[in-house]
Amino acid sequence: MASPRFESAARSIVSPRKLALRPARAAPAPAPEALFEEPHRGDGWDWGIRVGIVAGVVYLAYASFTSRVIVPLIHAAEHNHWMRVVERPSVLWAAMGTLLIFFRTALWFRYRSYRPSTMASAPRLTVIIPAYNEGPMVAKSIDSVASARYPRDRLEIFVVDDGSRDDTWRHIRRAASRHKGLVTAVRFPVNRGKRAGLEAGFRQGKGEVFVTIDSDSVIDKDTLLSITGPFRDPRIGAVAGRVAVYNKRAGVIPRMLHVRFTLSFDYLRAVQSTYGTVYCAPGALAGYRAGVVRDVLDAWVSQSFLGAKCTYGEDRAMTNYILDKGLDVVYQRTAVVRTVVPTTYKQMTKMFLRWDRSYIREEIRFASSVVWKRPLVKRLIALIDVVVMNLRFPIGWLSLVLIIILAFHDPLTIVRFLSAIGLFSLFNMLYYLRAERSTDFVYGVLYSYFSFAALFWIFPYACLTPRARGWLTR
Repeated sequence: MASPRFESAARSIVSPRKLALRPARAAPAPAPEALFEEPHRGDGWDWGIRVGIVAGVVYLAYASFTSRVIVPLIHAAEHNHWMRVVERPSVLWAAMGTLLIFFRTALWFRYRSYRPSTMASAPRLTVIIPAYNEGPMVAKSIDSVASARYPRDRLEIFVVDDGSRDDTWRHIRRAASRHKGLVTAVRFPVNRGKRAGLEAGFRQGKGEVFVTIDSDSVIDKDTLLSITGPFRDPRIGAVAGRVAVYNKRAGVIPRMLHVRFTLSFDYLRAVQSTYGTVYCAPGALAGYRAGVVRDVLDAWVSQSFLGAKCTYGEDRAMTNYILDKGLDVVYQRTAVVRTVVPTTYKQMTKMFLRWDRSYIREEIRFASSVVWKRPLVKRLIALIDVVVMNLRFPIGWLSLVLIIILAFHDPLTIVRFLSAIGLFSLFNMLYYLRAERSTDFVYGVLYSYFSFAALFWIFPYACLTPRARGWLTR
């Protein structure tokens, strides 16, 4: 049986119609300090990185207004009035961005992981693994879940083959036979989309917590206990796990993505977690309070955008539905999944295109509706973050056009601009080095230039094709 404390906390915020039983009296939620791990004390390296980050933020604030990267734009605007249309918003955005970095850094230093569940207190758990043309990797994913530390009488695993055309089903059946009584295999005769695969698990699962894992991903031994820990707090509706790269040594692209993922999760989501508004609990590893999922499932399944049924971006869509219910979404650093990432440019662009299309749809929804239902302080922080981050698209493109024009008069403008990219990426690598003490940070710097030169077209193209459908994973 699940922990009485967990059950009572969960039922206190979930509609009783969705639960078979209701306790006579709800036990109080755990005290806030009891939910979290002890603060990280840090060693000499950690404190050195902290000092470096603070010094870097101060220098960036100074460089934004005094370096020769910005000054030429201001001088050009003085002689060409039309350039002020770009120059003034760019300077204002740079100032806002610098303040946002200050604020994010302060929140990042405050982040703490939640205590994991224990074997005695772990809730009933349903793990759902949707698969499509995954081949032998799906068996590794299933085996990693089945061998994780978790009470077997409180764990069930649903694996859904979404009409694969390769040998995925054969690998699923073999894995199910190795873990009899634990794994339920479901097969769709035709491809219906990842959302339909998850829906099958959500409909049939009996757990108090749902965990979704991608079929090309494997989890660490303690991940299931770790990702269920935050749900002892009745305010939490979803938990984002930490996504690392499984095939990091398969080439330059996986190495670059490993650094990018580290910053995306162990920095950005850690920051968002401090105010309970992680914007996306990723499909590679996400935990959901089951009662809340059941409440929003019909709306999530039937979601459409511009007249087209939504099939991709199911993870951020579900996150938005949960935030819309007034619950928090947090990040759990100690819940780790390792996922296979693209090794070629074509595969990489497909992945980013899928992400950007869902980003456009769900960012519009978040900004127009969801954020306004958040508590006041959380709402203000999220609004500032959303505004500053999304202004980077129009202002960034206009500034780039201006820099190109100025380069015809002063070719050193391009050199200064490229130097600024390198400087800022080196600063970002301090955040990476605090999370991982690895020389792989050089791939993060390389990614900054690669993204600028080879991935710049993806977001504009996604804006023009937001109604496109499909897994876009192969």
